[in-house]
Amino acid sequence: MIIYNVTVKVNHSIAESWIKWLKEEHIPAIINTGCFSHATILHLIEAGDEEGITYAIQYHTAGKELYTRYIENFADEMRKRAIDKWGDNFIAFRTVMQVVN
Repeated sequence: MIIYNVTVKVNHSIAESWIKWLKEEHIPAIINTGCFSHATILHLIEAGDEEGITYAIQYHTAGKELYTRYIENFADEMRKRAIDKWGDNFIAFRTVMQVVN
């Protein structure tokens, strides 16, 4: 199992709208690529929310091949959609992890 983790700090001014968009539009669009089975949204509670709220969205996939398919065919468009909608009201970084247990 591979987990594609996207950690995002969201400005307070858009936080409520952003989480609604994430749940109703963005995550379903990513799952509909067929590359991931499901996603989990986490709120980082010890990250300090003074400058914004920090979330980690973990997309689960069966293997590296599906993750690579997503990166090569869909990632740029999904990132562009987020930037077009929210501009510089968020910052994101991504990591890829493999489940070992």
